Amino acid sequence: MKAMICYQLGIEVGRPVRIRVGRLGHFLFPAGRYVYTGSARRNLEARIARHLRKEKTLRWHIDWLLAAPGVRVATVHRSSLSECVLNQKVAGRVLVPGFGASDCRNGCGSHLRYLGGVSAVTAVKNQVR
Repeated sequence: MKAMICYQLGIEVGRPVRIRVGRLGHFLFPAGRYVYTGSARRNLEARIARHLRKEKTLRWHIDWLLAAPGVRVATVHRSSLSECVLNQKVAGRVLVPGFGASDCRNGCGSHLRYLGGVSAVTAVKNQVR
């Protein structure tokens, strides 16, 4: 059995929110569903648990979004696929170029995709495991 090294967060933004995303700048996130793809070289469960906590130091791009009012993680999906392979299987639009992809060398553009009104639960369940 392959080790789970990556994860996807199905995120729901309840109302439009304009936030600062670290050094990337300020962005408007429309209400709707998003999928964020991430990885952890060590201790995947600790990384996921950190994302689910509201109180934390804002370190990664995803931290800034998840700390915003009206934003919640609806689903978590774990995968043995590499981060970029998993990310490239997600439909949707890139709203923030470079989000979560500072070290990406595979041309993903962003590891956060906006799905609009599609259910975050459905979007994550439809990904290849």
